[in-house]
Order: sequence, then C-alpha cells, then structure tokens
Amino acid sequence: MSELEAKKMPDQTSVLEVARKDDGKFVEPLQLGKRLKEIRLANNLTLEEASRLTGLARSTLSKIENEQISPTFQAVQKLTAGLGIDIPQLFVPPQDGPTANGRRDITRKDEGTPHPTTTYEHELLCTQMRDKKMVPFKCTVRARSFDDFEDWVRHEGEEFMLVLSGVVEVYTEFYEPVKLSEGDSIYYDARMGHCLVSVSKADAVVLWVTSR
Repeated sequence: MSELEAKKMPDQTSVLEVARKDDGKFVEPLQLGKRLKEIRLANNLTLEEASRLTGLARSTLSKIENEQISPTFQAVQKLTAGLGIDIPQLFVPPQDGPTANGRRDITRKDEGTPHPTTTYEHELLCTQMRDKKMVPFKCTVRARSFDDFEDWVRHEGEEFMLVLSGVVEVYTEFYEPVKLSEGDSIYYDARMGHCLVSVSKADAVVLWVTSR
C-alpha cells in the first residue's frame, strides 16, 4: 500500500469496499446503485428531488444508480439522512418483485395536523409520507345527535375505527345503530353511509384508519 493510500480518510473510502469485506473475504457483489434507485422510486422521488433532499448533485446520483461510481462513506451518510433510511437498508439485495421500501413517518403526541369540522375534530397523523395506502387520523367526536349531520358520510375505500376513550354510537346505512366503548372497534365499507356521535359524558376520542 502506498503512503497516499495509507493516509486515505475514512469518508473517502468507497463504502462498497467496506461492505463487501467479511473477515478478509469478499461476499457476493452488491448492487448498491440498483438498490438506491429502488428506494428512490418507491418514495416517488425524481433525481432532482432526491438531489435536494440529500445534498448530492443530480449527476452524482445518476452515476451511483448506474453503477458508474461507488459512493464514499460521506455520500452514503447524506443518502441515508436525506432519504430517511438506515445504512443497512442500502445493502439489502434489490428485489424483482414487491419489497419493503423502508418508508416511515412519525407523529408525536398532539402534533398531528388539525382538521376541525362541525361534527368532528380530526388530527391527521403521519402526513409527511406521500402516496400512502392508508390514511390514519385521531378524532374527537363533537356530534351528539344523528341530526347534527346534514347527510350520511360516504367515500371510497374501507375504514377501521377504534374507540380510544368514551362511548360512541355508530350509525350505518344498512344496519341498526350500535354503541361502542373504549377498546371496541369496527371495520366497514366506507361507501356505505355512516357517521358516529358521542353518547358518553365527555366527547369520545377514536382512531380512524381509511384505505385509499
């Protein structure tokens, strides 16, 4: 090894050189570029958007994805921070079929996005993740009577509802009203007319998860 190589800084060392070594032996070649592209597309990001998030030039990202260059450790740190993933996720072999894309979104207590209506006070959860297959939200039920609604609530998808506190009465278009208490849950076709009201002393709080 030359003196120049001996002085090479860790952040200048190709991360592939580090990841491929296993007690002095090389494992199967990694396809980091393909894996990076897989993660980017799973998050519906263009190269320009990924460039803004990671601070790496668009041309650099393109070369990494096309296996033209190997990213330095410093570049990998920027990739994982910008894309919101952990370093090990970059070294999972690319999949030909459906696979986990490593996305996640966290909402701290009482830090959701408020969306009040005349009957419900919604708190939208995990709003930073785009193109979700489910829409979760917490709701304080202000309505006290079926007459508080001008019409049935109905929309596409299916819906799951869990009572967090209080008691609600659930009205649905094709069923008799049913009371649900803390810990009770219900799952239904959201295209069917539905609504719920609080029947406990305090306004009930529920968790709703709606499919898109």
